[in-house]
Amino acid sequence: MPGDKSISHRAIMLAALAEGTSHIAGFLDGDDTRATARAFAQMGVRIEAARACERIVHGVGLHGLRAPDGDIDCGNAGTGMRLLAGLLAGQAFDATLTGDASLSRRPMRRVIEPLTQMGAQIESEGGMPPLRVHGKRALHGIDYDLPVASAQVKSAILLAGLYARGETRAREPHPTRDYTERMLAAFGWPVEFGAGFAKLSGGHALRATEVSVPADFSSAAFFIVAASLVPGSEIVLRDVGMNPRRTGLVQVLRAMGADIREMNARGQSGEDVADLIIKYAPLRGIDVPIEVVPDMIDEFPILFVAAAAARGTTRVRGAAELRVKESDRIAVMARGLRALGIRIEETADGASIEGGRLEGGAVDSAGDHRCAMSFAVAGLVARAPVRIGDCANVATSFPGFKELANSSGFDLAAGTP
Repeated sequence: MPGDKSISHRAIMLAALAEGTSHIAGFLDGDDTRATARAFAQMGVRIEAARACERIVHGVGLHGLRAPDGDIDCGNAGTGMRLLAGLLAGQAFDATLTGDASLSRRPMRRVIEPLTQMGAQIESEGGMPPLRVHGKRALHGIDYDLPVASAQVKSAILLAGLYARGETRAREPHPTRDYTERMLAAFGWPVEFGAGFAKLSGGHALRATEVSVPADFSSAAFFIVAASLVPGSEIVLRDVGMNPRRTGLVQVLRAMGADIREMNARGQSGEDVADLIIKYAPLRGIDVPIEVVPDMIDEFPILFVAAAAARGTTRVRGAAELRVKESDRIAVMARGLRALGIRIEETADGASIEGGRLEGGAVDSAGDHRCAMSFAVAGLVARAPVRIGDCANVATSFPGFKELANSSGFDLAAGTP
């Protein structure tokens, strides 16, 4: 599996702000993470690609970034833009963050509002990108209750807190991924965190370190579901990141009857890692526990496919966040699965999916990489071929997906990412 995208973003950012030279192994060489690396190169950080999936970052220290020579293009990376907004709020220069057409439709007000409370000045068009972040602002710590659980918003607040006077605290209605907190600790910044909260104070320094990025769980999810659905399958996925705030899909699939075993569990650069062994097992529909939703928010497109192939009905609620991802993932998956013969009823924050036999047909992934790869898995168990449109963005998170998928038993035709 490719390296974890979320961790790769954060590794580049903190290594750039650290004192000394950091080595990142397992870096995801995808469009999104390369955009983040280019952003820091624009701001004077020397980043070497020693070989594929590795980066050597020569940190400039917390206050060593310089003004970019133009707009910073985040591409399709919502994580990159939101985290950069927090980090840039504390700089001594102005910067403008832009993105592609998809990213330019994604809401940024929930990042702008807490950063503004900290003293930042950020201009936007109706809360959408581009974001114009003004420098030379004296930031101060805040005690902030996130109205919606979001690791990206929490991380933006914490990164701004590195430059703020006093203590910055973020509380969440539900615990979310703690990648930023764990990585800050790995780079030597004092940070306190637990389920649903994180706090730190400004005035410290980041120290260069060695980072080993685990395999991306969200990428592994497509193969976990594929092996669970195709009779006779058995696969082993090595070195998969098993952060408990990320792996809710495993809990849900096991409740549906999946055969997923963990082997060789261990720690790696502050993260939990294990090898996964997945065998085919008939799945049954369930009501997805609402408390696990934040721990699998990126995995819902592939869960929809698992539900479509399961016996009975699967109900999802509490997942309104899916409406404002790279696409409206509830709507995109519902339209696609209906086109393949599945009965699915949308709600404002989820869906009710009646499992059945998938037919062939044409689906539109709406430029959303996770929807495209989910429909590729659906094609494995459909009666006839599935044609997936608008799927060029697969490279944003999973470069080489087609080749790896075909080597493990998929049949993706030439020209399909």
